[in-house]
Amino acid sequence: MTTLNLGILAHVDAGKTSLTERLLHAAGVIDEIGRVDDGNTQTDSLALERQRGITIKSAVVSFAIDDVTVNLIDTPGHPDFIAEVERVLSVLDGAVLVVSAVEGVQAQTRVLMRTLRRLRIPTLVFVNKIDRVGARHDGLLRDLAEKLTPATVPMGSVRRLGTRGAEFTPYGASDPAFSSTGPVAERLAEHDDALLAAYVEDPAHLSYDRLRRELAAQTGRALTHPVFFGSAMSGAGVDTLIGGIKELLPSTAGDEEGPVSGTVFKVERGAAGEKIAYVRMFSGALRVRDRLPTGDDTEGKVTAISVFDDGSSVRGASVGAGRIGKLWGLGGVRIGDVIGDPAAAGAAARHHFSPPTLATVVVPREGSDKGALHAALTQLAEQDPLINLRQDEIRQEISVSLYGEVQKEVIQATLADEYGVDVTFRETTTICVERLAATGGAAEVMGKEPNPFLATVGLRVEPAPPGSGVDFRLEVELGSMPYAFMKAIEDTVRATLREGLYGWAIPDCVVVLTRTGYAPRQSHAHGTFDKSMSSTGGDFRLLTPLVLMEALKRAGTVVCEPMNHFRLDVPADTFGAVLPALARLRAVPHTPSVRGASYVVEGEIPAAEVHALEQLLPTLTSGEGVLEAAFDHHRPVQGTPPTRSRTDHDPLNRKEYLLSVVRRVSAGTR
Repeated sequence: MTTLNLGILAHVDAGKTSLTERLLHAAGVIDEIGRVDDGNTQTDSLALERQRGITIKSAVVSFAIDDVTVNLIDTPGHPDFIAEVERVLSVLDGAVLVVSAVEGVQAQTRVLMRTLRRLRIPTLVFVNKIDRVGARHDGLLRDLAEKLTPATVPMGSVRRLGTRGAEFTPYGASDPAFSSTGPVAERLAEHDDALLAAYVEDPAHLSYDRLRRELAAQTGRALTHPVFFGSAMSGAGVDTLIGGIKELLPSTAGDEEGPVSGTVFKVERGAAGEKIAYVRMFSGALRVRDRLPTGDDTEGKVTAISVFDDGSSVRGASVGAGRIGKLWGLGGVRIGDVIGDPAAAGAAARHHFSPPTLATVVVPREGSDKGALHAALTQLAEQDPLINLRQDEIRQEISVSLYGEVQKEVIQATLADEYGVDVTFRETTTICVERLAATGGAAEVMGKEPNPFLATVGLRVEPAPPGSGVDFRLEVELGSMPYAFMKAIEDTVRATLREGLYGWAIPDCVVVLTRTGYAPRQSHAHGTFDKSMSSTGGDFRLLTPLVLMEALKRAGTVVCEPMNHFRLDVPADTFGAVLPALARLRAVPHTPSVRGASYVVEGEIPAAEVHALEQLLPTLTSGEGVLEAAFDHHRPVQGTPPTRSRTDHDPLNRKEYLLSVVRRVSAGTR
């Protein structure tokens, strides 16, 4: 028995959850097909998902295709929940990208396909809703080739398109498409020299069976993408898609005797509040009572395991290679944790989509709910780390990061329904970053004013390219002082860089430890440790922010705002009205191109202005404008730099501010 971990991905409302229901019904897992509108689908199990008719959390359900066990993962289609999709990508063997035959290629469709191709995940395309009025075939195939990838291979033809009787007929050995000189052979020859030679010199040897084998091989290497048409509602074409899933996507037997290796891609809470971790096993087998290290540097014991089988999860003694299981007992587990051999961490550790670019402050309607709010948001952050829970201890405010306004509404409803905490939000703001303008250094020496700590720390900060992260380096001997003190400095540096001179994170820089010093452990005659004469980790944790902020002040930082790349398709006669609106929103359009009766223009626009453009577009284009926008880069802010909090930061007084806080803290520890 082999296993295929299959993702179903799509733009919102393309019909992927309906397709999941149809696949489960065809496999005999469910007797009756649920409907998203009725709120009775298998994978949309949250009350909020049923109420809103959208997928919010990824869900796993299993079924069999002959001797292949398929773990199907239904993912959200709304861009506000792209983080859920990101976590699923690291555990997939293959994917089905669902496209609506009516709406065609949409903004999220393009984002998803670019990512699937970049990660080389074998992907089939299923064009859904061929039974709806307005459904397209030939024009949609051209759009798939132009907007997604030219490496598409149509797998059949459609009859009675746009009617309730629409049908999909797969190509067979006698169809011209699969002939030795047909379009399938031509497409496959682009990626195989031997096939190309046969195509040119001896096409008679290109049999139908050989072309099918080569199609499966190239699909498994993500070089080509077979396209199926059908309807999840009527079932048209679904049996052919199921056959394609088995034939064309790679399933694996897995090595249960190999080293234990897996990745946690989802964490949820059970009815009793216990943590449940979803793990994809790449190698070996994990068993009940196994002890595992977790992300918070603690060790947990697996107390129970469930594996997915025939539409549900069932308790078992182990979960083996290739399978997906649910683990209980790991209280410190976090999304992205590696189980066993870290070889599986490569794909899981990467970010495939841009981080959130929006933030808001969450305010409880009742002041007495502050503690309950923090506890509830902490649990939500376990399930979605990218909300980046942040508490300002000085102002007693809690903020979260967001992808969009719908995500804010979902957080508000979840807090009310599941935790009984009623909240409001402050105005959504854009998340900026700070980048170093130059190199700067600073040092504080033990025993010299104004350093009140038994520690010497010298740091130099240097600019680094975007996306490179924080690189901590040593210019001192590793053994020049206890490793625990070195670790305290590095950890504090990384924590302090979450809030730079203007309150924004500094995501990319080099920090060099240039100077260290400490007071060795001192004891009284009777052996009692005297911390008034001996350095502690606390000395370095309290001193490091002061030195780092001084180094940052000398280097200077530049506040940069997120910029989105946009693509705008508007009727030609409305372009004159759209162009001034783009200028007002600080967009920088490139030269437009003409496509029939439409103008297509691309360019960059501040992320903060995308929502305003979305609201203006229907009026400016009589509802015919189509906008695609995705994060592209950060750009220095013109004019006065915005600050993170509602009260202004003054970078020149930052050190004095921190020093006063540190002195208050240290007064209670010495």
